[in-house]
Amino acid sequence: MSTTDTGERRRSSDARPVITDLIDEATVQSIGEEAWVALVGEEEPLVPLLGKLPDDVLSSWVDVVGPWIGSVVLTTGRQTAAELTRALLGDSAPELLDHEDVADAFGEIANVVGGNVKAALPGPSALGLPEVGDAPVVRNPADVCRVEVLWRGQALAISVQGALPPLPVPSHPHHEKEVSL
Repeated sequence: MSTTDTGERRRSSDARPVITDLIDEATVQSIGEEAWVALVGEEEPLVPLLGKLPDDVLSSWVDVVGPWIGSVVLTTGRQTAAELTRALLGDSAPELLDHEDVADAFGEIANVVGGNVKAALPGPSALGLPEVGDAPVVRNPADVCRVEVLWRGQALAISVQGALPPLPVPSHPHHEKEVSL
């Protein structure tokens, strides 16, 4: 006897995890705070308060590929990203920062936060190179864990967001009972 797999039923191994099943906001915030202290210093910590991001924002992110696929994204105002660059570079910061300086420094923060998020996720994963620009689009709102904090009174968001759209919900055809007349 042979059977054909029609693909109508989903196997449990086919289900993709969403980030909120793997990591919570408290963990993301803790990772952000630890990376901040290591890179920026303990004199200027992140403060867990909500703030409004300005209209002119810049994001830095790294992609994570493994059992969960997505990005770890930091978003803040462009001016705040420049201030972060100065804080990271310290006395070696040039008088005039160029885009490359900001991209390198802000990207490095995303790299450290992203590496620590990757380490907190189950299974082996790979981390992509840091990117800076407009944040990747959120493709599945259910696959996002976002933390909002303040640094020097300015808003900063750390978002761990899935790269894949939601899986389609399988439909089950309605079978009508046959009735003999």
